[in-house]
Amino acid sequence: MRIALDAMGGDHAPVEVVRGGVAAARRLGVEVALTGRPDAIQGVLAALTDVPAGVSVVPADDVIAMDEHGAEAVRRRKGASINVGLREVKEGRAAAFVSAGNTGAMMAASVLVLGRIRGIERPALAAVFPALGGRRVLILDAGANAEAKPQYLVQFARMGQAYAQRALGWRNPRVALLSIGEEASKGSSLIQETHSALKDLPGLNFTGNIEGKDIPSGMADVIVTDGFTGNVAIKMAEGVAESILEELRVALTSKLQFKLAAAVLRPAFRTVRARVDYREYGGAPLLGVEGVSIVAHGRSDAHAIFNAVRAARDAVAGDVVGAIRHSGR
Repeated sequence: MRIALDAMGGDHAPVEVVRGGVAAARRLGVEVALTGRPDAIQGVLAALTDVPAGVSVVPADDVIAMDEHGAEAVRRRKGASINVGLREVKEGRAAAFVSAGNTGAMMAASVLVLGRIRGIERPALAAVFPALGGRRVLILDAGANAEAKPQYLVQFARMGQAYAQRALGWRNPRVALLSIGEEASKGSSLIQETHSALKDLPGLNFTGNIEGKDIPSGMADVIVTDGFTGNVAIKMAEGVAESILEELRVALTSKLQFKLAAAVLRPAFRTVRARVDYREYGGAPLLGVEGVSIVAHGRSDAHAIFNAVRAARDAVAGDVVGAIRHSGR
């Protein structure tokens, strides 16, 4: 399996991206094609030891900056690393593409280069989120569509179910709709209409509405919402988790007896930190396009990039795109 990776995308590119790609090629048994400026990529590769033969460079002479308007930059810069990487997928030279670069550009280019799956009106970002007991939940849309219609959310539910089954290995995942109350009558007209459509949808294990507090409890496996709400929910949770961990660190280093206790409990703290660390979950797939497109966090380091490539590998191996095509029939 050959996976294209945007070597120029992200806050820590190209060093951390290339390191993560090399680690993925070494440990995941995939080939990694690094798209970007050859001189920059080769400079990082030269400093690494034991670079696998499966690592290659695909030249791209331009880069879309993180603060540029995504769609405009994609149309204007045909030779940018994001466009080049997605063309590798479109033309069959790569099975998937991963980028930690400009999210708006990544989403726009995925639609423009790969095209939408027939029957899918709006692609959605599907983000894996930690839940209690070491479990995980899938939230979509996580930011691709600030506004939505009931039929979009129905399509998100089908796509989320397909991804959860094929890439994450969850059997008969429970699908829920994010609202302000569990009752079918609660929420906006969008939520009420979507609830009515989902409850009678054949082949979907729809369990009804859940509230924001139920997301980390794992009450549902796939949580459906619009991109504005989903993005706010995920970023709020990320911020709260980081704040709590920082408060714990400060408290546990404030007194000698706390420091001694922390030394004993360090393995447990590391386990908790790993469970809430976004780097462990790789990137979010953009579901609904004709190819595997993984959007990684802009802050991704080598470890996060490694896991984003792993997410791409799993999506390809599970034929997620094929499952989404079939789900709409």
